[in-house]
Amino acid sequence: MDGSALPELPAGWVWTRLGEVLGFIKGKKPKKLSLRSEDLAVPYINIEAFEKNVFEKFTDGKDVPLCDTNDVLIVWDGARCGLVGRGVSGAIGSTLAKLDSYEINSAYLFYFLQTKYGYINKRPRGVGIPHVEPDIFWNIPLPLPPLPEQHRIAARIEELFTSLDAGAEALKKTQAQLKRYRQSVLKHAFEGELTKEWREVHKEELEPASVLLERIKEERKQHAKGKYKELPPADTSDLLELPEGWVWTRLGEVCDTTSGGTPLRSKKEYYGGSIPWLKSGELKDNIIYRSEESITKLGLANSSAKIFPKDTLLIALYGATVGKMGKLGIDAATNQAICGIFNKYSAFEEDYLFNYLSSYRDNLLKSRFGGAQPNISQDIVQNILAPLPPLPEQHKIVEEIERRFSVADEIGKTVDQSLKQSKRLRQSILKKAFEGKLVPQDPTDEPAELLLERIKAEKAKCEAEEKEKKMKNKKVNTKQTRLMYNGK
Repeated sequence: MDGSALPELPAGWVWTRLGEVLGFIKGKKPKKLSLRSEDLAVPYINIEAFEKNVFEKFTDGKDVPLCDTNDVLIVWDGARCGLVGRGVSGAIGSTLAKLDSYEINSAYLFYFLQTKYGYINKRPRGVGIPHVEPDIFWNIPLPLPPLPEQHRIAARIEELFTSLDAGAEALKKTQAQLKRYRQSVLKHAFEGELTKEWREVHKEELEPASVLLERIKEERKQHAKGKYKELPPADTSDLLELPEGWVWTRLGEVCDTTSGGTPLRSKKEYYGGSIPWLKSGELKDNIIYRSEESITKLGLANSSAKIFPKDTLLIALYGATVGKMGKLGIDAATNQAICGIFNKYSAFEEDYLFNYLSSYRDNLLKSRFGGAQPNISQDIVQNILAPLPPLPEQHKIVEEIERRFSVADEIGKTVDQSLKQSKRLRQSILKKAFEGKLVPQDPTDEPAELLLERIKAEKAKCEAEEKEKKMKNKKVNTKQTRLMYNGK
């Protein structure tokens, strides 16, 4: 190929195209495919198999193309077309293909194709199910070094990647430890451990939470004008014993709850207004300052949607984020999949309750109901049992949580930055590798030009043999068909 328009390569290298040096064998779905058995012991290789070494189905290996651990596989059909894998052996899945690399180092080819995934994947053929576009794929320029240098490049990449992988694994362990640390902080916070010493120092100044609770009940009775129905005492026998001055309370005893609504989608005039309107998927245990969609005053008036004030706590009742929390940093409306929790009687410091409910999600999910899309109801939310400390202690608990979380946040940011840096280093390593800057050249290596001539000759020979084989099979099939119809 003419490489004059491409970047200059080191001495001994040559530009070629993938179509000039690679063979191609498309995968096939076997006739027999099931769980592993004595007769079905050959792994069926799909994306999950070559990404995670997870084998769910097996076949007998008959009449299907096979691969071994040295082969480079590519996803040819589907949303992830262009993704490459290797290191597995078995029957090649119907959405995959094997790339015959002839004398090219398979690891070198694998790493090169990794750098081209985005280019291939964003230029597919087909609309419904995307496929690798052959005209794109086979015309990708490949920088071809001498074979010994390919071995050195592949070995160096794997050496560097092994080191990066070890570092990334350690960073991911740190992320997991930070998550456990946060959970531990919240657990100790709501058991009273974080404020144990503070509570001892200030015990004479603190009004017991039971007094606050009774005061709220009286206030609710007055507002209800004789319609207040006091709930029976909650069963707390299975719950931990709270510190002196604390009390268990149902959320519905001290807070009001309500859900939002969705204006008719068919009414365009209901959407695109000035009122932020939230969906449950936007709740991610976060403070919310903007929404993906907005509604008009007309949409608000003609639906059960309502504006919740800033600082309202939100909880997702169903959807992928069921049980997730949010806190409004703005006035906003929500859809019916979100429950607003109104701390109307100031029983809780908002951030105290936000942190508690965030930590309570696993327990909340045990109470959900439904099938494909499990739900929680407002009744479930109202019956959540929460530890209620004296208000001054709630403020102190929030302060202690935030102090510890701020340290964890800083460590988390450093870890995230390090993981991003690791990813950038991988890209940099691959870039240098295929520019000829990762390992030194050896002038005694056979030039890649001679290697390319051999590969082309071998490829042409293999293709001719395959063509001849197909012609023979076609003649046999034609003869058998004639015999069948002639009755001989």
